[in-house]
This record gives sequence, C-alpha cells and structure tokens, in this order.
Amino acid sequence: MSVTVIVGSQWGDEGKGKAIDYFARNADFVARYNGGNNAGHTVINEHGTFKIHLVPSGIFYPHTKCLMGNGMVIDPQVLLDEMKEIRRAGIDFEKRLFIAQRAHLIMPYHKMLDGLYEQAKGAGATGTTRRGIGPAFADKISYNGLRWADFIGKTFDERLAVQIGLKNKIITALGRKSSRSTLDVQGARRLASGDALDYEDVREEYWNYYEQLKPYIKELAPIVHKGLEQNKKFLLEQAMGSLLDTDWGVYPFVTASTTLASAATTGLGIPPRKISRIIGVTKAYSTRVGAGPMPTELPDDHPAREQFAETAATTGRKRRAGWLDLVPVKFTAQINGTDALFVTKLDTLSGIDELKICVGYKLDGKPVQFSEVEGAGMARVEPVYRSFRGWQEDVRGIRKFADLPKNAQKYIEAIEKISGVPVRFIGTGPEREAVIKR
Repeated sequence: MSVTVIVGSQWGDEGKGKAIDYFARNADFVARYNGGNNAGHTVINEHGTFKIHLVPSGIFYPHTKCLMGNGMVIDPQVLLDEMKEIRRAGIDFEKRLFIAQRAHLIMPYHKMLDGLYEQAKGAGATGTTRRGIGPAFADKISYNGLRWADFIGKTFDERLAVQIGLKNKIITALGRKSSRSTLDVQGARRLASGDALDYEDVREEYWNYYEQLKPYIKELAPIVHKGLEQNKKFLLEQAMGSLLDTDWGVYPFVTASTTLASAATTGLGIPPRKISRIIGVTKAYSTRVGAGPMPTELPDDHPAREQFAETAATTGRKRRAGWLDLVPVKFTAQINGTDALFVTKLDTLSGIDELKICVGYKLDGKPVQFSEVEGAGMARVEPVYRSFRGWQEDVRGIRKFADLPKNAQKYIEAIEKISGVPVRFIGTGPEREAVIKR
C-alpha cells in the first residue's frame, strides 16, 4: 500500500504541480487536502499549459480519481471556471472528481473582508492573496463557516442569513474608513467603501453553484477508506509551502491552514500510519511572493536576479528571488519527516558563473537555528554562504544524472549533504518528461 505526500519545502511556488503530474501517472487517487485557490500549480502536458488552483493536478490522467478534501476552502466560481478550462482540453470529470461535502465555502464577504483587513493594516499588511482564504478559515474555526453539507442538510439559508447580518456590520464599519478603491480579488464585485451584501443575491448565487456542482459533492471518508483497504495508490497534494504553515512558519507571514504532511490526516481522513512516503519539493534557488523575511533575497539589480525572475501562478505578482536557502529546507524536512527531495528548475541556473547556497544563519554575530528565530529576528539574520562553481551548458531536458555537467552534479550532491535528505528526483525543464530519477 502506498500513500505518497508531496509537500513544498520552501515558501510555496516550488514546482509542486510538475512533481505531482510526474507521480500521478502511477496513482489511483490524487487528492488535495488543504488551502484554497491561493495555491497555484502549473502543469505542462500534451494538452497545454494549465495553472490549477483547486482541482487536483492528477486530473489529466484519465485513470485517476481526484479528491478535494474537507481541509480545503472552496470558491465555487473559481472551481467552475477552472473545470470549464480543463474541459476545453477534452478532460472528463464524470465519476472522477469528488468534492468533500464537509469542505467550507469561500463567500463574497470573505473576499471583501480580506481586502478591507489588508487596507486597514496599511504598512503592516500581511500580503495576503486577497482571495478570502484567511477569513474563510477564521469562520471555520469560530463556528461561522458554511459548507456544502449545509445545502444537503437544508440549513444553508438560515445560516447564511445569520452570517450576512454579522458580516455586513463589519464590512460597513471598515468600509467607512477606507473607500479608496475596489477590491482587486477574484470574484469580488463590491466596493471597498463598505457596500452591504444583499442576502437574496448571495443566496441565489450560491444555490446556483450548488446545483452545478452537486453531482461531484460526496462524503469522502468511505471512498478514501475503501481505497486504502484495496491497497490503491494515493498521491496527496499539498497547497502552499511548509514555511507558510500557521504554526511553523514565520508568523504572521503565513497562510491560514496547516501546510505540513500531517495535515493530510485531518484534511482528508488518511490515518497517519498509512502514509508511506513524503517527498519534499525544493526549487534549485529560493523564491517568495508577498511580505515576510527572506534571508537570501537578492536585490533587483543583481545579475542572477533577472535570471530567477518569475511570476506567481495565482496572484500574477513578481516573485522575490535569491540564492538557495537550505536552512529552512532542512527544518521543514525534519517536521514533515521528508524521505526524499524533488529539486526543480535546475535548468534555470545554467549560465551563472558562481552559485551560492545558504548553509546557516547568524543573529547578532552568533550562529542560530531556524527554529530559534521568530518574527522580527528572522528579518535580521545574516545568511552564511558556501560558493559553488556554476556551469554554462544547457541542461534542459536531460534525463540521466551522469549526463549533467560535473558542477551541476556537485550542486545536487551539496543539497543532499547539507539538507540531510537524498535528492531522488531532479527537474530539468517544464515539460512532463524533463525529470531525472536517481
């Protein structure tokens, strides 16, 4: 029996979409277990290039069943739009996509509040994606969330009325203080001036979503447990990165859900003892979107910075970039129990004469561990680097480790030694087959 969990070992955007697509060819089930459409996994295959935010990345293999777990928060309009795009490529969802009836819904007021909270914080804004993720998870924990199960149990109308009454008071209060602009978020149609939501409009909109998605909404526990009993192969897809975990990331610059491999137990109902392999995805350099400390970040005018330039699949924001920081990668490997690393985007480093890897931190001149530094302290740490000779050869598409330039091999071997985790897979390009398996 095999249950493989794919986790991001950095701040997200590590290339998990490619890793999941690579492993999904041998999976019976591919499942998401946390987060929402703040995640963005890019998959490139014979059908084209897809930026997926909610649907599990294994949907492109016709033999897989895809599960959206109860640990997710779901924006129905985003999901329907995504399904429509994937259908254009000839992909069938019937009897293949299953949405947990226990999953919570992202409502219009969640997106409005997300933007209003960020505006109210001013210079102290967290840098959220403004997709309503945080407010949706906050409602879940405070017993104010709405789920697909509320439609099934005929409680949605009553519970929505209570929430509209509560949220309109907050929206109008915050909106009076900030009426500068509209909220630039997916699906939000209200002004930041604090326009109150209309109950009937929201009710009609969400019943329409339910009717469209009703064929896919199920109780997932029987499906998961039957699959485990039959020794089916599960591939579990984490959203975000381990360094954005609510508890173990650098708070408050984190996401609203648990992003570790352990979240699969609550977010999908997988017993801990059933997890057989945990693979950490690590980019060959470091990137980050949004606010928060990033010790190895390079200035925009650094020669390597332009080569690392990327745009986030979810937000469209330019990613911050820097040298590979293995201090947090080693830490996330410890708390996840990572068995192997999948290093992506090695091909991006070609042509750089000197590469650096951060192997330690100093704070006020003294060595410190990642777990010893919190909050403001992380913004003050000094990275300790080791330098490596780069390579000029184009490694894109190479399939054998022995065919890599010697300096590229040494770079991978250094990642293994410093992190303490074997590198079993190496991405050498965006294409599905551009992977070295060691």
